[in-house]
Amino acid sequence: MIKIAVIGTGGMAHAQADQFKLVRGCKLVAACDVVRERAAAYAAKYGIPDSAVFTDVGEMLATVDCDAVTNVTIDAFHAPISLQCIAAGKHVLCEKPLAVNYADARKMAMAAKRKGVINMVNLSYRNSSAIQKAHKLVAEGAIGRVMHFEASYLQCWLSSRCWGNWRTEEGWLWRLSSKHGSKGVLGDVGVHILDFATFPAGDAKRISCRLKTFDKAKDNRIGEYVLDTNDSAVINMELVDGGIGTIHTTRWATGYNNTLALRIFGDEGSIRVDLDKSSTDLDICNGPGIHKTRWKTVKCGKTPSIYQRFVTSIKTGENDQPDFARGAQIQKIMDGCFESDKSGKAVNV
Repeated sequence: MIKIAVIGTGGMAHAQADQFKLVRGCKLVAACDVVRERAAAYAAKYGIPDSAVFTDVGEMLATVDCDAVTNVTIDAFHAPISLQCIAAGKHVLCEKPLAVNYADARKMAMAAKRKGVINMVNLSYRNSSAIQKAHKLVAEGAIGRVMHFEASYLQCWLSSRCWGNWRTEEGWLWRLSSKHGSKGVLGDVGVHILDFATFPAGDAKRISCRLKTFDKAKDNRIGEYVLDTNDSAVINMELVDGGIGTIHTTRWATGYNNTLALRIFGDEGSIRVDLDKSSTDLDICNGPGIHKTRWKTVKCGKTPSIYQRFVTSIKTGENDQPDFARGAQIQKIMDGCFESDKSGKAVNV
């Protein structure tokens, strides 16, 4: 039985607990949060004893018999808490983005490798069998050489209340404030679409990025929250193998609740994935079909969730993807995006 401690018991920790309940051979054994009442309520909900409720990570690690931790804290605490857990010999699943900069992310990846612990970053859209199949098809040469691609991640919660009222709820306001550890839409969901696109299309070589923060309140402030992080990002990218493409993401996409889409164009075919339509199907145009622009749907079956893969990795000792090295690779692209936006120039990554 793999024993897992939860650090940070906000909204995403509840989603994780529900997923871990579906995985055989693991259980949650501790809850840690800076707000004890929140951790206690979480523990009571998921069958964790009150004696295993903590507000200090060090005390938890010294007290609780656990094999692994899931780090569900806000972005700024991903690196220090994960490094503390790695030093204690614990396997770590960390929320995305892996860190707030590439230097910290690389330090995390190197520390995990030295310690020999399983390490994974929760790039949850890897749970889509369609994107897993797209990666496999491109690697096998099903569409030839990648020439061009386009990817988008669209949300509408700044222009709608489909997820709640961001103007009054702290759970959303912190995502708009750099002082509270946010890197804006780029750090929040841009990390997902960067992985979603480059996992099948190929590694990034050079990028140019434009970030935009729109006025949203009087003096762009609501209470203690200064609303200064980016709301939209547009990234032009050249791949290592020569292809080019565009990735964009925004929180102002009215009418789009939570939409990820990808199209990859090769010299011998194309693939498209639209998670609004299906996470288990993709469309492909290749072979004789390219001369009549004929698409066919590929049923991709199921793929293990990242929570299943994390537990399996601990049991087998074989570190599945996406690991901290991949998280650091994506962090390097994000750092390049901020650098490019600030300088107005393209940068190598």
